[in-house]
Amino acid sequence: MGYIKSLNKWANAHTYYPLDLLRIALGIFLFYKGVFFMSNIRLLINLYDPIRSVIGDVLLVHYIAPAHFVGGFLIVFGLLTRWAILAQLPILIGAVLINFIGEMIPANLFLSSFVLIVCIFFLFYGSGKHSVDKYLKMQQ
Repeated sequence: MGYIKSLNKWANAHTYYPLDLLRIALGIFLFYKGVFFMSNIRLLINLYDPIRSVIGDVLLVHYIAPAHFVGGFLIVFGLLTRWAILAQLPILIGAVLINFIGEMIPANLFLSSFVLIVCIFFLFYGSGKHSVDKYLKMQQ
């Protein structure tokens, strides 16, 4: 019985690690996408071709790539996580909608939907126990 209690205490103390790893993985993915879009601007413009007339090329180039780049970096470290995710939400909603407006690519729809759901989760959950936000809050 004591062994089960010790396992339960360990599990309660370490339940944050999977969520922190998910947050870090999300940040790395968004950072990678930001770097990828910065180096392949023509591909980014072609992806958003179905809604180009609505938002224009300048917004694509100057908002999407840097938002992913900077937002991913902030999410990895857990610094201003909710603000970084708020900057990602319009991009991710647009990525999901593009699959319905333009050519339907199931893999892109699944990936963008999954990232959108994870971002919405972290918007409410926050940056987690092992983050710069938590560290700075504890220093006050």
